[in-house]
Amino acid sequence: MKIKKVLSSFLVGSLAVSVLLTGCSSGGSKAASGTAAEAYAPKKALEMIAPAGAGGGWDLTMRAVSKTLGDTKMVSVPMPVTNKPGGGGGVALSYLQEKKGSDGTISVYSAPLLLINLTGQTPLSYNDVTPLAKLIADYEVFAVKKDSKYKTINDVMDALKKDPKSVKVGGNSAAGSLDHLAFLSVAKAAGVSVDQLKNIDFVSFQDGSAPAQLLGGHIDLISSGLGDIKGILESGDAVGLAVTSDKRVGEGTYAKVPTAKEQGIDATFVNWRGLFGPPGMPEAAVKYWSDTLKKMSDTDEWKQLCKQNGWDITYADNVEFAKFLEQTNNDYKDLLNSIGMLKK
Repeated sequence: MKIKKVLSSFLVGSLAVSVLLTGCSSGGSKAASGTAAEAYAPKKALEMIAPAGAGGGWDLTMRAVSKTLGDTKMVSVPMPVTNKPGGGGGVALSYLQEKKGSDGTISVYSAPLLLINLTGQTPLSYNDVTPLAKLIADYEVFAVKKDSKYKTINDVMDALKKDPKSVKVGGNSAAGSLDHLAFLSVAKAAGVSVDQLKNIDFVSFQDGSAPAQLLGGHIDLISSGLGDIKGILESGDAVGLAVTSDKRVGEGTYAKVPTAKEQGIDATFVNWRGLFGPPGMPEAAVKYWSDTLKKMSDTDEWKQLCKQNGWDITYADNVEFAKFLEQTNNDYKDLLNSIGMLKK
């Protein structure tokens, strides 16, 4: 009997110790996990992807991010930028699928991430990447050669109303994507009919050569991000007819470009840009980048770069960015449907 009591006491005691140790172990794991998430930082060189050729808006944005993070010593590992042009961003989007679960690859994207899916160019969408942070708002500018017969944006619209084939428009994005859609949305607001919009010639130069094509006379007008054509505007070889912001932006040459609204066309078009990781990026890495990019957005270095490029700072963390993408995707659906370009 005594032996049974001793064994019973021993088992109860052992069970209590086991429960206590298990509880400590569980609490310790959670604490360790939280600490690991907080302490996360990239340990090796990162692959910073610009989904288009050198010199374009994505390229400029990613290089600005890499430079600022390096100059401010927020990130200590190398951050070389790799250009992966093609498919309006679709080539890079497919590449990100190969990096599923990785914390070492980051890409910049903007409106085309949504548009190339909505127009049927790729089955992949914003749901196939991991939002990290929204960073800036850029705007489209419509420019012509300095000796062009078109002196105002309304001259261009009047010509399109008479003959939609009379103005050859070009841009660095794919047909049906950002540069194309921005121009069509402004043209629609200017009174160009849907049937005429469908017949406007748009030529895509995804290698970033649209500015050179304009100066070479191969297109009549370029629709592009401000940063993409900074050189030809500052040299005076091209003249900005309109910018799609609700107010003049930037400084110097940029600030001289009038808005479409100033010229009686009630339209704006914002080209947001943000950073993304591959699908399934570890949560600790997502949190790290969301927080780090917020700190970067508050630095004087970043503010100065944005001012130089005519970008508005519009930071949103990963959670808010995800909500923004869902809403914006719905907005683009409506816009594409109204001009007959939504893939159904």
